[in-house]
Amino acid sequence: MRFVFWTVFLFIIWVGLTMSFSTQELTTGFFVSFIIAMLYVKYYPTNHNFKFRPIAYIIYLFTFLKALVLANWDVARRVIDPKLPINPGIVAIKTDLKEDYKKLMLANSITLTPGTITMDVRDDTLFIHWIDVTATSIEEASEVIAGDFERTLKNL
Repeated sequence: MRFVFWTVFLFIIWVGLTMSFSTQELTTGFFVSFIIAMLYVKYYPTNHNFKFRPIAYIIYLFTFLKALVLANWDVARRVIDPKLPINPGIVAIKTDLKEDYKKLMLANSITLTPGTITMDVRDDTLFIHWIDVTATSIEEASEVIAGDFERTLKNL
């Protein structure tokens, strides 16, 4: 059943990304989805603690998109106006997230927003290169960089 679910789910994503209904595209998409689902089911055992909450993922998507737009705007302003400060540095932030996949989502979300790059993750600490370090303490930096992300990721 997991295999069928993942095949259909990946195929829907394929169709959504290609936006093509030609026979060749659909055949290729189904074949790729089939292979990926087969590998996924084989190498990743069932996690009975995982609860899929689509509304929480949609909320997280909007949180990410908001942060993405604001970060792009901030970096664009800094590029256009050389008077705006750039104070690059590496900061450590702490996370309360326990699950590895949530830490991965947090690290990737931080990296995908312009002006920040996750350099390393060790236990509950993430090391971030930040284009304009404005917070000096770990708590302040954690709130500025990851606060909204972390709050929504806790609900996943």
